[in-house]
Amino acid sequence: MAPTLKNCIAVVTGASRGAGRGIAVELGAAGATVYVTGRSTRAQPADTYGDILALSGLDAVPGSIDATAEEVTRAGGRGIAVRCDHTREDDVAALFAQVQRDEGHLDLLVNNAWGGHETFNGVFEAPFWEHSLAQWDSMFDRGVRNHLLASRFAAPMMVAQGRGLIVTTTFWDRDRYLRGNLFYDLAKAAMNRLAFGMAQELRPHGVASLAVSPGWMRTEFVLTGHKTDEAHWTERPALARTESPRYLGRAVAALAGDPKMLDKSGAVHRVADLAREYGFTDIDGRQVEAFEM
Repeated sequence: MAPTLKNCIAVVTGASRGAGRGIAVELGAAGATVYVTGRSTRAQPADTYGDILALSGLDAVPGSIDATAEEVTRAGGRGIAVRCDHTREDDVAALFAQVQRDEGHLDLLVNNAWGGHETFNGVFEAPFWEHSLAQWDSMFDRGVRNHLLASRFAAPMMVAQGRGLIVTTTFWDRDRYLRGNLFYDLAKAAMNRLAFGMAQELRPHGVASLAVSPGWMRTEFVLTGHKTDEAHWTERPALARTESPRYLGRAVAALAGDPKMLDKSGAVHRVADLAREYGFTDIDGRQVEAFEM
């Protein structure tokens, strides 16, 4: 049974495209009000993705907070686009002040804003001494820090009302080393530990914090890299193990609608495992198996 979130007020960060977009739309489909945040607007896309754009042959990053918010509303929820640079404390403070002013409460924060793609150079696997230190800045200063900063503003709102959920999107392969990029492995481990640590401090206040790990998602950049689109991806055998970003979205919606979500606080949960537990499928009707390295 699909969750009902018609009274849920949610903030999804980094929701212009990819995982954030998939999560926002599925929350909307469950009836939630979703504040869709990020830097890319329809009028002005984010301008820090030069390397990956060159590799992908794109002129501008796909997606915008405006388009995602409209899709949330079409799905049955209420989408509200708010431009926010999640590396800037003043932007983040203004976002949560707006939510408090307009809604009076916050039920769900999905920490998804991630700067790692800003320094992607097409190299998937190399020893740490060959990867650029610029990846540390993008993955930690514009990745892990984004999650901590948003949580610092969301947590007091949730603690005051005695309930709430903070979800951290991550990647986890049962504590295996994410071979190929030490910076990526460290950043994802830090995010998992952030979710765990926040859970310990929030639990006495009735607030849950957990991490959710999708598999290999067919994001806009993945589809472009394989020279296909969502309508034709099955023609690319290399993408057979992929899942849509909305599979992750359905996992987050199921967690948000679970009255016993506090029992799951502090842990990393794989989307494939949650699909079996809650009984949801991807948009093509499959329960995609967990992606393992």
